[in-house]
Amino acid sequence: MKQKTHYLNTDLDLVAGQSLQALADALETRGVFPLHVALRDDQQWYSILETAEQFTQPEPNIVALLTAIEALDPQSRILWDACGIREFNLGYDCGDEPRAFNHGLTVSTLARMAALGISLRITLYPAENEASPTSEPTDDA
Repeated sequence: MKQKTHYLNTDLDLVAGQSLQALADALETRGVFPLHVALRDDQQWYSILETAEQFTQPEPNIVALLTAIEALDPQSRILWDACGIREFNLGYDCGDEPRAFNHGLTVSTLARMAALGISLRITLYPAENEASPTSEPTDDA
């Protein structure tokens, strides 16, 4: 069975030398929810956030994230500016079709990202193989 390539979501990944909990709380009041906020062994704080609303393409998802970030109060904005990494991570499930997959970002969205110091990463997740690892290959594999 052929699997379709499709957009999953956009995560907002943050890294800072100070706690990100207050920033995550401020973003949560604007519809951006923390999946993870923690201090790691390297003494850096890491946070992964995403919108509650699911989107079928990255542009409207990124616009929703940008709108929430741009609405931060001045104290939260100081925390935002202290982040060493501010990144949108676009996730895609990869499949067999369509053979060409085309999503883009407008110049206005890119300008908003640049103004906030946000970089872009794309993560491609491989298609799940329905056959077990011990099964014999078939002709249509």
